[in-house]
Amino acid sequence: MEEMPTLLWLPACAFAGTVLLIAAAMRVFPRWGLLDFPERYGLNRKRLPYPVGIAAVITFLAVFILYMPLNQQNTGLILGIVLLAGIAYIDDRRPLPALPRFGVQIAVALLIFATGTRIYTITNPIGGIISLDTFVIPWALFRNPPVWSGIFTVLWLLLTINALNWFDGIPGQVSLLSTIGFLTIGALALSPRIAHMDPQMQKALATLAFSLAGVSGACLMFDFPPNRILLGDTGSMFFGLMLGVLTIYAGGKVATAFLVLGVPLIDSGIVIVRRMMQGRLPWHGSTQGEHLHHRLRQCRWSQRHIIALTAVMGAILGTAALFLSTREKFLAALILMTIMLCLSLYTERCMHIATDTPSEH
Repeated sequence: MEEMPTLLWLPACAFAGTVLLIAAAMRVFPRWGLLDFPERYGLNRKRLPYPVGIAAVITFLAVFILYMPLNQQNTGLILGIVLLAGIAYIDDRRPLPALPRFGVQIAVALLIFATGTRIYTITNPIGGIISLDTFVIPWALFRNPPVWSGIFTVLWLLLTINALNWFDGIPGQVSLLSTIGFLTIGALALSPRIAHMDPQMQKALATLAFSLAGVSGACLMFDFPPNRILLGDTGSMFFGLMLGVLTIYAGGKVATAFLVLGVPLIDSGIVIVRRMMQGRLPWHGSTQGEHLHHRLRQCRWSQRHIIALTAVMGAILGTAALFLSTREKFLAALILMTIMLCLSLYTERCMHIATDTPSEH
């Protein structure tokens, strides 16, 4: 009976705290000159408070420090969040080169792994368990880190950070998808699917996930089109990092997270392949929109229709992931990849037709 109040009041506090901080930011950011730069992107609108994602970071850190013990693992996560938020905030104000940003992301992922947040096993979709702790470095200070686990954990966190950040092309999209992801992980923590974990850990995971859902849900109130704020990389990278971390906390439920975040993850993969086929480095963007949401906008989709598409796909697949076996999740991921490829071909054809159609004078 004592567990349920915490599952309710802490997420409620996270929601209320984020709302209050964002409301305060909307008043003081313009006075401090913390506004976005619409002219950089050829937009003709008033400047908006930016980056308000820092409010999400501050609120969650307050909740996390209040609720969780400050052991080595949690301290490493706090430091990682602060470091990532710091570089993202600087980049939001004065754009940094891609390599320094990526270097900091690697450092953050390594720090979080070294202090104890790790994926030790993954389930093989054709049967069995793949162990990632067979090759260990004898280093007691960092709990004898396993090499393969380190590689997989770091790559996973880099993927979730950047996939969500790259998908932040339409206001509200990251906030809504993050909320769906956190709610899914929270529901997973309360389900019998991870019954092998101890009850206290399940309660802590669910509380953190629902608290993050409260934070992202509060951001969505101000971020949904027509938006009154911009979260910036500070918000999108933070949400991406925490979705990756909570997946590890849930016992390495990578397949579940992949289905929830399937749209931005697969979209990132398609963009990377397209850039490499054009002879460009994967992290070098283009002035032309390359991601699915950009291409759908060029096909005259409204912002709300694009958000609805990604939200419905994320919600359906995230809910299904709570009840599917690993093999069924793998098949669902293949179906999602097929859908994404079809959408990519649709936008390609749509943009080609628009380019070939002569304009009327």
